[in-house]
Amino acid sequence: MDNESVMENKHTEHIHRDDVGSKMGMWLFLFTELILFGGMFILYAGYRFMYADSFRVAAMRLDTVVGTVNTILLLTSSLTAVLSLAAIQKKQKLFSMYLLVFTIVCGGAFLINKYFEWSTKIHHGFYPRGPEMADLPDGEVVFYGLYYVMTGLHALHVIVGMVFLTFMLVFVYKEKITFDNSQKLENAGLYWHLVDIIWIFLFPLFYLIH
Repeated sequence: MDNESVMENKHTEHIHRDDVGSKMGMWLFLFTELILFGGMFILYAGYRFMYADSFRVAAMRLDTVVGTVNTILLLTSSLTAVLSLAAIQKKQKLFSMYLLVFTIVCGGAFLINKYFEWSTKIHHGFYPRGPEMADLPDGEVVFYGLYYVMTGLHALHVIVGMVFLTFMLVFVYKEKITFDNSQKLENAGLYWHLVDIIWIFLFPLFYLIH
């Protein structure tokens, strides 16, 4: 029994070191993502200073209601991601799975809204080299270029986050994630929170500042 206890202690210590390293690795990764989007935000700020009037006119063509709904969806999904982690730590496996499913559904609804929003803009010719763009001033062309690049990159991160959360859902189901081994789910939650935070900045920059 003594030997078994020693082996269990060693195994626990090994998991603890892996958890710490995993968490640090995720924070470093999130930092690189912040640098990426931070550079884009700085670029946006520079162009907005140059083309303030054009940016204001272009922003008024975006659907604020759709942007607001998407903001609510992501904020809600961020909450359910936190609650899912809390649930698994309280040994509420099934509830944790339901919350993860709801989080993923919110992400899917966000992408569907974004798809229809983009489709409407493209249908009306407001896309790079589109027919309506030829007669627009340079500032509005730049605005829509940044809009598609930044919101498109963000949408890609939403897709990656949904895939990440889907794997976590499977891990919870197979009990590879449990109340005393939930670091993977916590890392997935951190990534999803980053996706939400980025949108919180994108939403006012493109939809609200007129």
